[in-house]
Amino acid sequence: MAPMPAEMPGTRPYHHGDLRSALLAAAERTLRDKGAAALSLRELARDLGVSHAAPGRHFKDKQALLNALALAGYDRMAEVLEAADEPGLPLQDRLTTLARAYLGFAIDNAELLELMFARKHEPDAAEQMAAAIDRTVGALERAVAAAQQRGEIIDGDPEHLTLVVGTALHGLASFAVTGKFTTEAAMAAVTELVHHLMHGLKPR
Repeated sequence: MAPMPAEMPGTRPYHHGDLRSALLAAAERTLRDKGAAALSLRELARDLGVSHAAPGRHFKDKQALLNALALAGYDRMAEVLEAADEPGLPLQDRLTTLARAYLGFAIDNAELLELMFARKHEPDAAEQMAAAIDRTVGALERAVAAAQQRGEIIDGDPEHLTLVVGTALHGLASFAVTGKFTTEAAMAAVTELVHHLMHGLKPR
């Protein structure tokens, strides 16, 4: 049997099994280590040992890759929140549980979270992004609305109340990510934060 022809010098295989997943995983590593500015489809292709044209079958450009990374991040956050959520709990306990889950995700995925909240996603991804956000922020809003129906908290637009809660949680996460709080201190602060959200700061 004739030997297989040697690969031409400088050429690389076009396929890489599940290339899309491999690209996303490699891109997230780059995002975590070097930031979004360092992401390059050509560099990712080189690192994965495929031709520079191969990523184009899955992502037309860098922005499409960033969109996919953000959507994957929302999927993972939703899974974290859904796994932590206990709808049968009173709202204060339920919010505390959800807040700790969100805080843990934010600290472990700081660069990804920043990308998820970026406003530069292309219009083609807008509908997918809205659905992804609904799985995360929407879950919190549904918890607020359920508490309103039970008379646990004030009436009003649940979307607006959720914005207040979400802003506070994201602020705490930002303090932890930037080093103003240690992870332990941020986690310890969750109970007090949720208490003040529920009861306010005015003396009673």
